[in-house]
Amino acid sequence: MFDFKKYDQQQKNNFVLRVIVAALFALCCFVLLSLRFWVLQVERYEGLSARADSNRLAVVPIAPRRGEIVDRNGEVLARNYLSYTLEVVPAHAGNIDELFDALTPVVFISASEQRRFRRRMAESGKYASLVLRNNLNETEAAFFSANALRFAGVQLRARWVREYPQGKSAGHVVGYVGRISEADLAMLEERGETGSYRGTDVIGKKGIEKTYETALHGRPGLEELEVTSRGKPVRVLRRVDPTPGSNLVLSLDMGLQRIAEEAFKDLRGALVAIEPATGDVLAFVSQPSFDPNLFIDGIDVESWRLLNESPDHPLINRPVYGTYPIGSTYKPFVALAALELNKRRATDLISDPGYFEFGGQRFRNSGSTAFGTLDMHRALVVSSDTYFYSLGPEIGVNNLHDFMKPFGFGQLTGIDIEGERRGVLPSTEWKRNAYKTREQQRWYAGETISIAVGQGYNAFTLMQLAQATAVLANDGVYMKPHLVRAIKNPRTDEQTLTVASAEHKIPLKKENLQVVKRALAEVTVSGTAAGAFSGAQYTTAGKTGTAQIYSLRGANYQSSSIDERLRDHSLFMAFAPVSDPKIAIAVIVENAGWGGSVAAPIVRKVFDAWLLRDKKTVPAPVRQTNATVPDTTGSPVTSRVTP
Repeated sequence: MFDFKKYDQQQKNNFVLRVIVAALFALCCFVLLSLRFWVLQVERYEGLSARADSNRLAVVPIAPRRGEIVDRNGEVLARNYLSYTLEVVPAHAGNIDELFDALTPVVFISASEQRRFRRRMAESGKYASLVLRNNLNETEAAFFSANALRFAGVQLRARWVREYPQGKSAGHVVGYVGRISEADLAMLEERGETGSYRGTDVIGKKGIEKTYETALHGRPGLEELEVTSRGKPVRVLRRVDPTPGSNLVLSLDMGLQRIAEEAFKDLRGALVAIEPATGDVLAFVSQPSFDPNLFIDGIDVESWRLLNESPDHPLINRPVYGTYPIGSTYKPFVALAALELNKRRATDLISDPGYFEFGGQRFRNSGSTAFGTLDMHRALVVSSDTYFYSLGPEIGVNNLHDFMKPFGFGQLTGIDIEGERRGVLPSTEWKRNAYKTREQQRWYAGETISIAVGQGYNAFTLMQLAQATAVLANDGVYMKPHLVRAIKNPRTDEQTLTVASAEHKIPLKKENLQVVKRALAEVTVSGTAAGAFSGAQYTTAGKTGTAQIYSLRGANYQSSSIDERLRDHSLFMAFAPVSDPKIAIAVIVENAGWGGSVAAPIVRKVFDAWLLRDKKTVPAPVRQTNATVPDTTGSPVTSRVTP
């Protein structure tokens, strides 16, 4: 017989057991859940909180305003203006072709801009914010803002854009900024400065923009934004303002700069004007020049081709990069070396029959002109090659090297612009290092003869000649040449001078300096530069020069029969006023011929502009004629002689 009572008890027991098991299971789940909550809320709180904040918060870098560049009078050479840009994150924008099709009716995107964007996308990847269109006007910006929700991954931003209001004028000095390249990123990473360029897409590429990049750039700021799940900003939680870059005050005078540039007209060449007492570079000309505005957002192919393939090489910074034989502008320094080293007295008389004979070979004056008996003063005034040919063996190449080095010849002057070349100041040691075979390494006495008249192995930058002229005018005091006069704090306007004292002083005897200076003063009165300085209202001292491009091998020089780019260079170095020099200049005009007829008149115009700027009187007109005394600096002889 079935026992209902016993069965009922068993059912109750089973039910209790199930309840207990279920309770234990629920308790275990609750414990596990509690443990998980503990892990998430306590042990992993910081990491998960940061991840949550990263979804809710966005940190946006704020690019600093780049410092401005002005001349000594406050005239602006480089500045910034706010511009709207359209930026795209390819990973968020979807199909790029479809984006362009949809976007073009709203904001016009040219075919070249589309190609440029695709190239940048290939270089930078899909998650970088890339500029699609620059310089949107206010109407375009407003129209896009009204349609912004239609375009995922596309943002309208305001940014600082660089501008060079002077255009080509002083283009090589100012340089330009350009888009940060892979090489730039590698350089910044090596320096540990990558963080300073968050939000910035340009960097100094040439000129002062590159040399003073650290001062001009400033430090970026940031905005901490609260955003939606789709990345749309809701509110600003925190803001750190960027620190603007320092402003630069150049030593240049743009009025003088423009006058110097205009004096070249269509000629090629370079000019550097320096204030001897301070080392301030007052004018720095490289002709032809270029417009740095072309490079700001990437130069177009046609403009780059015209600049890069031009036979006039407008991209070369001639004053610091071009190296030249400087012809007879070297003679004043050779004369000073002879006096200081006691190799010859100023009153010693030397016969000049029109040539100097050495080792069975004759080194001739230009046109074989014979000046008769002359001393050092007259030799400089008429530019007698024979006189200085004879000085070469007496002084010796190594003595010349050691004497010229403190003036800056064959040395880096230290001017604050990138790309300066050292050039060649010859010596026996230099030749041993420059050539491989023993025969080539041998120094011949005849080679010193050519060097003494500024030819031969001599290869100097115009910056070196200008600096040496300033040191001579300043009685041997070497002030480091500089283009940036002061760095100006943008908030306090406090200025810090870049050069405050002399770098060194060459111990020169006053009486020897006076011998050379008196002769150089006579050059502009009755010598090879007399025509250019006729009627000047100030005293000047200078030396003409004509430098050979290649050896004529004994033939007569006829400019009309020689290719224009193989003709002699025209040079002139000078300072004024003689008693208290305020300006020293060196100029070279490429393939232009005699220094007295081409280079010297350019210097006259610059001197008039600088020294007569406070006077109302009109300077006397310059007679563009050759002086009565012929310029003999371009003697048609072999520049390297091997006995």
